[in-house]
Amino acid sequence: MQRVLTGTNIHPLMFRLFILVAIGVAALASSLITPELDNQWEEFKLTYKKTYSPSEHQQRRIIWESNLRYIRKHNIDAEKGLHTYILGENEYSDMTNKEFVSVMNGFRMRNSRRDGNTFLAPDGVTVNSLPSTVDWRTKGYVTKVKNQKACGSCWAFSAVGSVEGQWFKKTQTLVSLSEQNILDCLSQGNCLGGWIDDAFQYIKNNSGIDSEESYPYRDHVRF
Repeated sequence: MQRVLTGTNIHPLMFRLFILVAIGVAALASSLITPELDNQWEEFKLTYKKTYSPSEHQQRRIIWESNLRYIRKHNIDAEKGLHTYILGENEYSDMTNKEFVSVMNGFRMRNSRRDGNTFLAPDGVTVNSLPSTVDWRTKGYVTKVKNQKACGSCWAFSAVGSVEGQWFKKTQTLVSLSEQNILDCLSQGNCLGGWIDDAFQYIKNNSGIDSEESYPYRDHVRF
């Protein structure tokens, strides 16, 4: 009688099948890697301080190459006038879009709504009298680009960016404020997500928020 798969006992034919499948998967993965990009891949890892386990290294390389091809195709199309912007490599180029969204998009939508004051436009202001676009960067309202890193803290960055702009409007002084202050001190939010309204309420209850300089960002919750 032939042995079948029970516990740790594996039929010889099935074992050989496992080996063939594993070899096939490895060969397919290798075929998706472009040797000519080896130096660029090493430079990417060095630039962004990337380290991977042996089992993850090949997977990240394949994802990186796929994103690189996407960037190149997009930029070629941009040169033809098909896009109004170009793309470039960054520290997230070894992540799939699904991974990026799951890690970086920490905004939580509430089903309930909060009542607030009704917006009333100033006298004389109409839709036709307003410019079609406004670049607040050129007007001094926006701090330099920040990096939330591997933390779903976009909600905190959104709230802080709004407050930075309003502070500049009132004082004509642009100060980079602390997202980490909100992450550490607001119990309703963390690196898994949070609510912008709660961030605003915390700042109000706390009578302010620390500066980025005095309370720098660490991309994780202290407590």
